[in-house]
Amino acid sequence: MNAMRPEKTETTAETETVDTNLAAVTEVEAGIRDFVRNDIAYLRRPAATTTDAPPLDPSAEATVTNVNSLIQRVAGTSLAEIENLISELESLRDLLHAEGQRVQREISGYAQLSQAAMKSTRMIADNVSQWKRAADGLRNS
Repeated sequence: MNAMRPEKTETTAETETVDTNLAAVTEVEAGIRDFVRNDIAYLRRPAATTTDAPPLDPSAEATVTNVNSLIQRVAGTSLAEIENLISELESLRDLLHAEGQRVQREISGYAQLSQAAMKSTRMIADNVSQWKRAADGLRNS
């Protein structure tokens, strides 16, 4: 027995976004890896006296700057996406709230209409039964 899996269709825009995000994450990870390697290498150097602390290596500073800019770029994109998602969810919540109120009004209107129809049906049934009794009384007389 063969089970068929539903295939997911992705648009090229979604694929490109995923590829871009994946590339950015890979770039950030590589930058962090380099930074950690440089940082560990700095810690393995012979300890200098506290007064003779050497300035940071220019390549280490560049790596730190690179890592910071990469993190800001990735985080900025993620934050923008999260903010867009939050605003979309808020507008959807407002729409659902308004639709819920509309449905409640419709149900209330249908309930009132149903009650009016029941009252009318009872009145008609009572009148018909009265006419029937009156007709039966006339026949029997």
